[in-house]
Amino acid sequence: MTPAFPSGIRTSVRVMERAWLKRELDAGRSIESIAREVGKDPSTVSYWVNKHALISSHAEKHAARGGIEREELERLVGQGFTVRAIAEELQVSFSSVQHWLRRYDLATVRARRSRSMQASLEDPTAPAVTTGECPRHGTTTFGRRPEGSWRCLRCRSAHVAARRRRIKQILVAEAGGVCVLCGYDRTVGALHFHHVDPSAKEFHLSFAGATRSIASSRAEAAKCVLLCANCHAEVENGAANIPNAAPRETSGVAIPG
Repeated sequence: MTPAFPSGIRTSVRVMERAWLKRELDAGRSIESIAREVGKDPSTVSYWVNKHALISSHAEKHAARGGIEREELERLVGQGFTVRAIAEELQVSFSSVQHWLRRYDLATVRARRSRSMQASLEDPTAPAVTTGECPRHGTTTFGRRPEGSWRCLRCRSAHVAARRRRIKQILVAEAGGVCVLCGYDRTVGALHFHHVDPSAKEFHLSFAGATRSIASSRAEAAKCVLLCANCHAEVENGAANIPNAAPRETSGVAIPG
């Protein structure tokens, strides 16, 4: 086993680091072995091996054990099989399938799609969305980034939703963390920001829809008190009154991206 990678980098992202990946391959490790260590699919490891122009020492070894007929490989590729699925179908190694795909100049649907996505980045007239392979979500829709790359739209939505939850958790904590009327504090999602002076409200703190900057969200939250969903409904319907509350000072704590 090769020396451990610096602890500052998580195991799951080491596979993206060329230096670490090269050391592992040079030490004789297979793509499958590396995939098991980092908790990724072999196709993900293979992607980074190819991206960094590296070669597994096992590829030629597997190839020497017996070839794969071109017709058989073409049939499976034509049916949309991935490299991993072909390996399972033919009972050969992942690296062996890669070797024979290169030998016959064939590419799986996933590989062709990846190349097409890369080529379209260089075409300003290409659509802003396309279909690609996400390691987490599989075949899904990708959107073009302003800096010139693609991102899985489902991953982007998940990131935005997670950031909104982090923002609300921090703003709720800064506002006291409990309903000012009944003391409810069990679920952040059931706590609402109620504007003390409705005329001062610039926008609704719903943590959905348009994503506001943390500075503007924090300034707006300072105009509010925390109410649980039940108490909020009572206040809105005149069945309960909120205590007098002076505006709070905003905190300077940053929100992680």
